[in-house]
Order: sequence, then C-alpha cells, then structure tokens
Amino acid sequence: MQVSYAIGVAQPLSVHVDTYGTGKIPDKEILAKVLKAFDFRPGLIARALDLSKPRYLKTAAYGHFGREPTDVFTWEATKDLNAV
Repeated sequence: MQVSYAIGVAQPLSVHVDTYGTGKIPDKEILAKVLKAFDFRPGLIARALDLSKPRYLKTAAYGHFGREPTDVFTWEATKDLNAV
C-alpha cells in the first residue's frame, strides 16, 4: 500500500496497491475496495484513527505495531473489505 500527498492538496496524488503476486484477488480489485472503504484526506485519517490523543507512554516500549488492545492503538483495528 502506497499513498502519496502534496502539500496543500487534500486528496492524495496517488494510491497504489501491490501484493507482489500474493493476492487472492487482483490488485486492481483490492485498490477499488480500499478507495471505496477509506477516505484518504489527512484530516479524516487523523479523525478516524483518533490521532489527536498522544500515546507516547504506551508506544515508547515494545513498539506500536502488532500489539493488543486495538482500542489503544487505533491503527491496528481492521476493516472487512468483503462487505464493500
């Protein structure tokens, strides 16, 4: 997953998905589902992930990816794209 932005532009310049041939469905289908399910404007990403609440103490040790609970690390919550 790659998303690129330009300063002052709300929508991303590009969104790219590459499963390197490991996807069960084509990358174009995954990209279509991702674009339908997520709003990539920076302000809405920050709101959706609740990034205004600092989590410095909890992320200072043992990293901040792949840990439980997902209510603390909002970026770890998954979204079912099969429903999209």
